[in-house]
Amino acid sequence: MDLRQLRYFQAVAEELSFTRAAKRLRVAQPALSRVVRELEDELGAVLLERTRRAVRLTEAGSVLLHEAGAVLLRYDEALRRVRRTVRGEEGEVRVGYIGAPTAAFLGRLLAEYRRQYPRVTVHLEERTPERVCEMVAAGRLSLGLTRPVAAHEALGLRTLLLRRERLSAVLPADHALAARRRLRWADLDGQPLVVLSRREGGSLHDEIMAACREARVTPLVAHTPSVVSTVLSYVEAGAGLGVIAESVAALGAGAPLVFRPLHPLRHVDLSLVWPAAGGTPPAAAFRALVTGWHRAGRLWPEREK
Repeated sequence: MDLRQLRYFQAVAEELSFTRAAKRLRVAQPALSRVVRELEDELGAVLLERTRRAVRLTEAGSVLLHEAGAVLLRYDEALRRVRRTVRGEEGEVRVGYIGAPTAAFLGRLLAEYRRQYPRVTVHLEERTPERVCEMVAAGRLSLGLTRPVAAHEALGLRTLLLRRERLSAVLPADHALAARRRLRWADLDGQPLVVLSRREGGSLHDEIMAACREARVTPLVAHTPSVVSTVLSYVEAGAGLGVIAESVAALGAGAPLVFRPLHPLRHVDLSLVWPAAGGTPPAAAFRALVTGWHRAGRLWPEREK
């Protein structure tokens, strides 16, 4: 018994007419009659009682009509799901990200993706930049929104630069340096510093240390918290000056803190990373959305540009 036989039988059983069923299926009536007869022979049961005036279902035919409907419905749904998956309209996508640099756009981006692909499940995992890249390379994440790491090429990852963020100093509002409109790296000399730990933000930490070396500043690192919001808490408590990427400033809204760009300007990048092989269709659709928003300038509000 195959799906063609079931479809032919279903049409005759629902129409109770070989003539109407043949028109519905767009097949010749003799061919339709032959297929139904072959199905009855295979099952060893009469499914349809035929007279010159009418076609009636037997008890066995009624059972098969019910079961055939369920089988064909499940089969058709399976085909639709496969086709939706190929088009990136069904499945799942796992996104690794880092918090503060993506806060301005991630929620809006996910809402748009869900609107376009309501059957795709999105899983979010906040990780360190290094861990995001490792998990994307291992196939545990579909793609990542993260700081680039030196090993991304060795891991077989492709990248798209989304933003270059200036490094800024964050100070208590009553600090002596807070009155200045701009600061130089040399102004940090002798000041206790609070910077994100290298384990949590390798590229940011390394960029800060490199800037200090170029400015001939010996950094007095007082604290290296693992969460960037804790950097702001230490600064507000008077434990030192913070050095952060500009996207972190939004986390300090309402606190008695000031943010000043450090000169010469130094940057840390935010990138989209994905496997060189490309990944699944849903992941490709997510990547296309990020790329489109990036090119259209929609990732960050106007006030941040």
